[in-house]
Amino acid sequence: MWQWDNRRMSITYKDAAGIEGMRVACKLASEVLDYLTPFVKAGVTTREIDKLANDYMVNVQGTVSATLGYQPPGYPPYPASLCTSLNHVVCHGIPNDKPLKKGDIMNIDVTVITKDGWFGDNSRMYMIGDVSIAARRLCHVTYEAMWHGIMRVKPGARLGDIGHAIQTFAEKQGFSIVREFCGHGIGKRFHEDPQVLHYGRPGTLEELKPGMTFTIEPMINAGKRDIKDGPEKDGWTIVTRDHSLSAQWEHTILVTETGYEVLTLSAGSPAIPDFVPQPAPQVATAKAETPSTADSAA
Repeated sequence: MWQWDNRRMSITYKDAAGIEGMRVACKLASEVLDYLTPFVKAGVTTREIDKLANDYMVNVQGTVSATLGYQPPGYPPYPASLCTSLNHVVCHGIPNDKPLKKGDIMNIDVTVITKDGWFGDNSRMYMIGDVSIAARRLCHVTYEAMWHGIMRVKPGARLGDIGHAIQTFAEKQGFSIVREFCGHGIGKRFHEDPQVLHYGRPGTLEELKPGMTFTIEPMINAGKRDIKDGPEKDGWTIVTRDHSLSAQWEHTILVTETGYEVLTLSAGSPAIPDFVPQPAPQVATAKAETPSTADSAA
């Protein structure tokens, strides 16, 4: 995700070679989360998860983390290979030595860079042991909200259609949309145009065209949408102002000639919701496994 700002867009459109490069990068990013899933359980620290991810990227995949050392203007260098946003942390949570405990919910956000320079970006929610009914509902509603946005992707649609679908669904469930951070274009740069808001009005903003690749990654709060810097004052961690729980899911999407393709699918990806047309338009094939309810993805 990236911080929203009001600026003119300059969008890159991927050709056939670029699309294939993105397919490879995004599948590898999803496979990092597949690999991490069995390790995400009570008693494990997020720093241990971070090390596992880095070792897997470098030694198994031949990729590198896009976040490690990343320093956009106004930020300190990010010190880890992934983001671990726990409970009321909205985004950019930095791994540390505090063990996970039963009842926690956590987002793990991974971005890899391939040897060819393509970026793949995705995130999932994890529920640690038995979590509260409210926490479980937030995780599932956020996942479904993301897919409601994905389903609006097709040539000729507008970015506002995506945001409106996500906002309408989430707010009807009694939740709120974080507005200060948004999805983003991605390719041979970590953050490209367009900015993908998770709220808005249908028929507004940039028109979707084939070859566009961008993330859809709503951040949804159980309480009010207001956020603030975390108490660590590390320059990165963002939390809910009212200390309510927050959840996020993320996929990277390609606009095709006829619809969309979800690039960040892999064997361990959570099942696509039943309300999504099957087979979904141009969605990359993946083994849709329903995650377990304990120590696993939401």
